[in-house]
Amino acid sequence: MISEKIAKLLNEQIAHEQYAAQYYLSMSAWFSGKDLDGIANYFRVQSKEEMMHADKMFDYLNDVGGEIIIGEIPKPPHEFLGAIDIFEKALEHERKVTKSIFNIVKNANDEGDFATTSFLQWFINEQVEEEANASQLVTKIKMVSDNPSALYLFDQELAQRVFNPDATA
Repeated sequence: MISEKIAKLLNEQIAHEQYAAQYYLSMSAWFSGKDLDGIANYFRVQSKEEMMHADKMFDYLNDVGGEIIIGEIPKPPHEFLGAIDIFEKALEHERKVTKSIFNIVKNANDEGDFATTSFLQWFINEQVEEEANASQLVTKIKMVSDNPSALYLFDQELAQRVFNPDATA
């Protein structure tokens, strides 16, 4: 049985993951509006992954008998200063998500909730990968943003990303 405190934190994290999905969808829309469909695709896939993360937490909370309370999802921003701004905001957001997950792990450890700690290990590993990818993309977009040919190639590179639900399970 999961404590009310940990269930509350997981419910909040579900809302954070759902917000992240909307945030990335908003970023995707911005790039679509600039005809950078490859980069838009990257953020669409990112949005789908965030929803899978929320679903995974939802299922876990249900499996351990926690009460699931769907939280309010704020409207994400839709105006951005440019491509670099978006990638920097994505990295900043991933760092925020990492801190939130670490907080749940700390609280679960403090309570001796080894099941939740074990469950969240996958998310810790995922966040290491998410932050590394986001940081690398910030570096790349800064290198190519003023070069139309390089931006075109970067857009084509990100067009190759495909949503793979098995990779998020």
